[in-house]
Amino acid sequence: ISNKTLRSDRFKNNFTEKRDTVMVKMILDVDGMACGMCEAHVNDAVRKGFQVKKVTSSHSKGTTEIIAEEPLDEEKLKSTIEATGYTVLGIKTEPYEKKKFSLFHRG
Repeated sequence: ISNKTLRSDRFKNNFTEKRDTVMVKMILDVDGMACGMCEAHVNDAVRKGFQVKKVTSSHSKGTTEIIAEEPLDEEKLKSTIEATGYTVLGIKTEPYEKKKFSLFHRG
């Protein structure tokens, strides 16, 4: 077996393992965000306090969505956001599976 084959197999195994990882999506109802800067304040606070894959906020929807490898401590998350001046009204956690990439799938 050549080194190229070994590297290729190792890449396939790593890619498959990472692709099948189920993460969590946390949806927070956040009161008090009025603009894009408010969204940025909340997002920055979450990124500084926790290890997350992605965080996005919407002042028009009043929500913050967090994607992480494991559930975050809800009390710590609430206090982190409330320290920035916003109020967390509720937290919902659900499984999140990253969309699989395919060159051939159309639809």
